[in-house]
Amino acid sequence: MITDVFDPVSPAVIEPKVDPNAPRVDACILTFSHEIERRVREAYSCRKLGSIWFATGETPVWLIERGEMRFAFYKTYVGAPACVASVEDSLGVVRTRRYIVFGGAGCLDREIARGRVMIPTEAYRDEGTSYHYAPAADTIAVRNASTVAACMEELGVPFVLGKTWTTDAFYRETRALMERRKAQGCVSVEMECAALQAMCDFRGLELYTFFTSGDLLDAPKWDERRREGQTEGTQHDAGHFDIALALAERIVQKNGQSA
Repeated sequence: MITDVFDPVSPAVIEPKVDPNAPRVDACILTFSHEIERRVREAYSCRKLGSIWFATGETPVWLIERGEMRFAFYKTYVGAPACVASVEDSLGVVRTRRYIVFGGAGCLDREIARGRVMIPTEAYRDEGTSYHYAPAADTIAVRNASTVAACMEELGVPFVLGKTWTTDAFYRETRALMERRKAQGCVSVEMECAALQAMCDFRGLELYTFFTSGDLLDAPKWDERRREGQTEGTQHDAGHFDIALALAERIVQKNGQSA
């Protein structure tokens, strides 16, 4: 099968460049939102650490210091291949094992309110990238879901635990497939989680992720569930960066600073 491509034995033709002398940070926080990136740069004292370069241009990596804690932050790309590649390339800019990734996701359960935090426990692998980092299987466990959930409880942030459906083709999320994934326990649909978890497992990194419940697929017609220009409770809500930063701080407090 085309998905049976995992090769853990032979070396890669191109390896990511890891810099052992890169600045150490306690965690690296990723957003997909240009609006959140702009607001974080306005709200926090950010210093540029370096850049990730793609054919599309520069992705600046920023440093945010909170007391003795140091966190990297950057805006990544939507979609499994580009998002995973950004994390691989970030290892040449910063030195850390911990990645906190947050963004919007489609909702597969009409009972989950717009803006509610969704924490994936398992990801259905309906994309291609993960199969190059892990043996073929329908799903992959999202290892740190319980840690993220415990943090949300401490912060008093309402959340829902459930499986997520990671797909490459959002314009091919058909009604029948949506109903099938919902029956399998998926509460969300997005484009990166399965691949990020597979890559982090392969590289020995720690992934901590959560989604914002956005547009609703579990309705007679697709419901965008937001007004034009609205950011509150959407994937562009800068308040979710504050949640991600609080999560990063609690991980450091409980597990120590990154080596």
